[in-house]
Amino acid sequence: MPGMSRKTAAALAASASIALLATACTGQPDSGGGDDASKEQTINFWHAWSAPNEVEAVKSLVAGFEKAHPNIHVNIVGNMTDDKINQALRAGGDKAPDVVSSFTTNNVGKFCSSGAFVDLNPLFKKAHIDPETTFPKAMNEYTQFDGNRCTVPLLGDAYGLYYNKDAFKKAGIASPPKTWSEFETDAKKLTITKGDSYSQLGFMPDYHGWESTTEHYFGQFSPTYFDSNGKSNIAKDPAFAAGFTLQKKLVDELGGFKKLETYRSELGDEWGPKHPFHTGQVAMQLDGEWRLGMAEEAKPDFEIGVAPLPVPDDRADQYGKGYITGTIAGIASTSHKQNAAWELVKYMTTDTDAVVGFANGIHNVPSTLAALKSPKLKYDPRFKTFLDIASNPNSTTTPASINGGTYLVTIQQFGYDYESGKTKDLKAGLEATAKQIDTDIAQAK
Repeated sequence: MPGMSRKTAAALAASASIALLATACTGQPDSGGGDDASKEQTINFWHAWSAPNEVEAVKSLVAGFEKAHPNIHVNIVGNMTDDKINQALRAGGDKAPDVVSSFTTNNVGKFCSSGAFVDLNPLFKKAHIDPETTFPKAMNEYTQFDGNRCTVPLLGDAYGLYYNKDAFKKAGIASPPKTWSEFETDAKKLTITKGDSYSQLGFMPDYHGWESTTEHYFGQFSPTYFDSNGKSNIAKDPAFAAGFTLQKKLVDELGGFKKLETYRSELGDEWGPKHPFHTGQVAMQLDGEWRLGMAEEAKPDFEIGVAPLPVPDDRADQYGKGYITGTIAGIASTSHKQNAAWELVKYMTTDTDAVVGFANGIHNVPSTLAALKSPKLKYDPRFKTFLDIASNPNSTTTPASINGGTYLVTIQQFGYDYESGKTKDLKAGLEATAKQIDTDIAQAK
């Protein structure tokens, strides 16, 4: 699944390789836009998808483009990591990519600041396409850095709450929780202890849990990661303290860090059929839209419910929002066929039928507002929850940074220390974490 490749750990590992790409591409002259997109030519499109259905969906998407632009032929190269893309851009030549698709939204800041990808703003303007009214707010935000729109959304991921309807009924819970206090109450009701362990855990709150990362939690608190001067804001914005406090309270009330981690170590992995939500060992799960298909394929012996993730009690009116991320596409600054490349990028990311068809093929969230409302979308009725989250203007994402997702790693590391009790002073810990983030960013400039 695409979501697997966008796991935080993989994304952050990839961000290290982009440092080389930044060095290789900084200062590339913008000389690739002189080609004539009406002439017969071939361009190279590199993407990261690898599953058979995904590869077929990409082929179908490109076939639609070639039918609309019979003079532009597209050479598709799949299963490409950011590291492989980096190497190809450094090497250059006819086989290097003209159009690139990446799962690593955390690297947008590097892609843009290094000059690895061209700024698409002039091309959007020339095409009379307004990104602000074309793409959902969060997707529009994570595809640019410091005013440079070097990437564009190509399908998205939205995070919500999966819940075991049978377990809810048994526990006397009528509907999914809408606020964190309701969630806390339900998580405790759904937790059934068995000796020193559990026969059922209401929710796995640990940051090492499946998708329960700091950024996914904090998305519901609408945090501001950086101030107007680009300095870390995590010690000043109360959203972060509130998020860490809430998660730590869940950890303590559901049995404590040691007991939870012992239980977690005995459970199945995130991508196999024995995922603990599939097996009923965990009753609620924070996850992306791809989980629905995976859970149904595992043939669970209970009915699966889907809802938005709860919001803080003082933001009850914002219920329905969620954390958004997704795939990005860009044009390599080393390309000598940037006009033809733009035609492909424009088609893949702004043509409503193309976006809808691709979303249907890969089972991800469409990345334009028009596609999100298209009657041609095919989906399980429960999937609409994620479509609504994606189009919700209150939904959030994490901002681009010049050193990629390094600041998210730093925040997550503090989360590990705080939830485990290694760090007890939240205020001092947040201040130290903010200082580390600022130091890392200063060194990356």
